[in-house]
Amino acid sequence: MGDPVAAALRRVTRVTLFALSAALAALALRLAWEYPLGAAAGLGGLAAGLGLRWLSRRRALAMLRSGDVRLVLARWAASLKRVPHAETMAPLMTATALAAHGWVERARAVLQTARRGPVWEAALEHRLFVDALLLTFEGDAAAALDRAKALEELPLPSSAPWLTGRIRTLRRAVGALARAFAHLGQKGDRKLLLRAGDASPLVYWAMRYGAAILAVDARDLRHARRLLDAAPSWPEESCFSAFHREISGELERLSAEPVSG
Repeated sequence: MGDPVAAALRRVTRVTLFALSAALAALALRLAWEYPLGAAAGLGGLAAGLGLRWLSRRRALAMLRSGDVRLVLARWAASLKRVPHAETMAPLMTATALAAHGWVERARAVLQTARRGPVWEAALEHRLFVDALLLTFEGDAAAALDRAKALEELPLPSSAPWLTGRIRTLRRAVGALARAFAHLGQKGDRKLLLRAGDASPLVYWAMRYGAAILAVDARDLRHARRLLDAAPSWPEESCFSAFHREISGELERLSAEPVSG
């Protein structure tokens, strides 16, 4: 990859690795960000540095699983301003966070502000990921499955073999999520969704709701309830608010049904 676009993307990766989770970086052509290192840098002593790094990652994990997309974007605000090709990449990354938290309309609006050009075209994997999420939550199962298929068929990056497993898991999980919302789950989809949510905390709740739908479809009501435990109180702007009510209502209905036999 010696062309200017590839070089620009490599610069984007280097600049933004400190902000997004490593797992989302794998999915989005290495365009994601690691957790902030906080005050670990510059502190004396390897043990102290490692301890601070661990604490910083724990705080970042808690933030990404909190369901508070406003907090996530506030933490990313400074780096979004500095990212190369910000006119393209900042809206794309912002839309990724919004989509992962169910803010569908806002994500679509932000995507419209992204500048189209070579960087936009080169970020195909990232765009397919975001679009597949949005289409899934919008209820367009056919289009969502189409995007998920295109995403999974993209070649794996040869420059980062250590990320290959994460990339493959997250790509496959997007397809499993689309199938879950279309009630077309396949064997192993539930485990795949939970594994992907644990690997990439930004999509933790998206994958968890997909797994809950599959659990309800399989009449595994106990597991479905566990998956909803500790869910955030979603604002009405997030479609997860409606999903949570719908799944909870279905659990109540099924629980009230008489046991046959």
